[in-house]
Amino acid sequence: MKTFVTYSFLSVVALLCLAAGISQAQGPAKDAATGVLETSIVAQGSVTMDLALDRLKPGAKAETLRLAAVADSFFPITVFNGELRGPGLGSIALTGVDARSLPQQLQDASERLMVEKVEWSSAYDLVVRDAKTGFVFFNVEGHQYSYDVPSRTLRVSGGRLLVSDGFAKNLGRPEVAGATVGSMNISATMRPIEVQNIVNGVAASVVLPTTEDPPQAFVPGPDVIVGDLPSMSQFGSNGGMVGLAVGTTSCNAGSVPLNWFAMPNTDHPVIPQNFYRMSGGANNSERFEQVGQSWLKHAFTALQGNACGLGCTATGGTTLGVGCSDPYGAGLNASQSGLGSRAWVNPFTGAYPTTARDHGGHAETGTSHRVLVSVNDLNTTMNPGATYFAEAQYVTPHEYAWCQSHPGECNMYNNASYRQFTVSGTASFTFSPVGGTVRTIPAIYAWTGATVNMFEPAPGADGRGFVASKVTGPVGGMYHYEYAVNNQNLDRAIQSFRVPLGCGVAVSNVGFHAPPNEPGSVNDGTVGNAGFSNAPWANTETADALTWNSETFSQNPNANALRWGTLYNFRFDSARPPTTSNATVGFFKTGAPITVAIQVPTPEACAPLTFASAVSRKTHGAAGAFDISLPLSGAAGVECRSGGAGNQHTIVLTFSNEVVSGDATVTSGAGTARAPVFNDNTMTIVLSGVADQQQLTLTVANVTDRFAQTMPAAAVPVKILLGDTTGSSGVNSSDLAQTKAAVGTALDGANFRTDVNVSGAVNASDLAQVKAAAGNAL
Repeated sequence: MKTFVTYSFLSVVALLCLAAGISQAQGPAKDAATGVLETSIVAQGSVTMDLALDRLKPGAKAETLRLAAVADSFFPITVFNGELRGPGLGSIALTGVDARSLPQQLQDASERLMVEKVEWSSAYDLVVRDAKTGFVFFNVEGHQYSYDVPSRTLRVSGGRLLVSDGFAKNLGRPEVAGATVGSMNISATMRPIEVQNIVNGVAASVVLPTTEDPPQAFVPGPDVIVGDLPSMSQFGSNGGMVGLAVGTTSCNAGSVPLNWFAMPNTDHPVIPQNFYRMSGGANNSERFEQVGQSWLKHAFTALQGNACGLGCTATGGTTLGVGCSDPYGAGLNASQSGLGSRAWVNPFTGAYPTTARDHGGHAETGTSHRVLVSVNDLNTTMNPGATYFAEAQYVTPHEYAWCQSHPGECNMYNNASYRQFTVSGTASFTFSPVGGTVRTIPAIYAWTGATVNMFEPAPGADGRGFVASKVTGPVGGMYHYEYAVNNQNLDRAIQSFRVPLGCGVAVSNVGFHAPPNEPGSVNDGTVGNAGFSNAPWANTETADALTWNSETFSQNPNANALRWGTLYNFRFDSARPPTTSNATVGFFKTGAPITVAIQVPTPEACAPLTFASAVSRKTHGAAGAFDISLPLSGAAGVECRSGGAGNQHTIVLTFSNEVVSGDATVTSGAGTARAPVFNDNTMTIVLSGVADQQQLTLTVANVTDRFAQTMPAAAVPVKILLGDTTGSSGVNSSDLAQTKAAVGTALDGANFRTDVNVSGAVNASDLAQVKAAAGNAL
């Protein structure tokens, strides 16, 4: 598991005041504290939990969980002159959980538990929570901190584990909320990440670990990551929308200083911000939607902090040193003059023009270029129980350039991180962080219970995307199928999403969701500065698939394609339970479609595709259409009626299933088959230029039904003999007598063959045609 960061650095002065026990307003003085102030994080350690499981899970026995602390977990402590001054906000990620005896809720989260030091204003000092969802299982009270200087060992002992309200509710045992169900002890070896020499309350020197003594192994090359998302705020509104921004702290986890040149130089990172909502269903986790996105913050002047605890080797402001961090507050990321459109940037190569940040000369509102979110998507009365996540991503040309010159050292895939925030308000909003920032993982992984699969259509030439799927229910006999498709850094963008269906699969409540694109504005990178379309994707249901798509690039280069740093949703209901199959993702600019595993409705067994019948059909005026049977075996059927001026005959083939495609060809005899027309389970072919007094063969091939079953080629024999009303393969006195007897009578299924001129009535004209054909035979 990655290190989970949930802290904010105190200023040096504030730390000194904490150490010296004086107020910040007093300032440094000759009698102020002098000594060594050391900040450390967890290098390694263990956590022991003794649980009385019978209070959580009836029939269970007491259990001792012995867990390991993930190396370099950011749980900072400050020590002044060998005396522990206390922990800062942070967390210890845990591993090695044997979950078999635990209640189901704990089992599900067993590989992502963490112990977190929470805000000082909280009711408890420590909690045990799910690092992915932020769900709290236990509150901790009564514990004591101690620190052994020679061994650099932090101990947390005597902590009582209290069942949280939410866990008690999920267990179906609200009466155990607040009950003590065990104890927790922590022993951790700490690693210094910053040592300050303090003289009279002033930092005389600061020592940071260097790459010669790193707290972790740096990856080769430059590697910018989002180390923290410390804050989020609203900065404006316009109509029914609000403009938000997220604070971002970047860190260089690579072994090479990262280029950070300010505009007009185009070798610096750009920073998009996104906002997501998880909601719906019984557990408010049915769907995961992106509700907002911003333009890009263009970075400038790298500071050289150590916020990620990697050990900073500081450089100048035009590069971010190895292990160093650079903060941008939410207010700075909201500054509209420093933002540029995403449309200018290739998210894989990091390339953009020198004018990518230029967009002056137009009116801006409180939402322009910021994270644009509908008020209704945040209003707490309209979204009860919803969970929200902020995400930021750093894209830089330096990583790509290094990858090209150093094959295998490509760090463009870990540039997104996310953090949960609570939302308060109904029209104006405030945001509070929950848990730590989940580093180097895109927010789509925060979707509880979803299966996430990555796809990479052109490794080394373009970026990556993700498809997540989740099936809930059944409720009222119906399953809900929900899909989220995330384009992390694919320049080609995504234009279509196809979900396979099958026999017996019917769908309903088909839906689509996308975050709003900003209106067009000056120099926004779109064609004609018109902005990207917000048109919902069209959906098409066929027998074998449900497909959503935007306009193509050739139809509209500003179409609402799924562009980089964005997530779209697709959904429907079905009575069929889930199984695994492959979705097809189609691209907007270039590239062949790619398949990705998802959950889909389980089809029923398909009935085999077979040939049912063949007829020659003609419409006899007002009397309507009548068919002559064309047996597929034995003696061929005889078409005795006139083909008119074009010598045309219409052949209708019927199959056991609905058919969607196929070919038809006259393989013997004189005549030409036109392109077939398909309707339900029929295939209609018009033959033209058909000569009289012949037997022709119509061959059909590649006939395919809605379930993608294809039937073997089949031949339909047809005899063409004008005037053979009896179907004997010869025109003689019997045909003449039959026609004469039908003259003047109403046309029906018994005598329609005698209407050889297809007029709708049997008359002297039909009698003349039969008489003229007498003696013809096959």
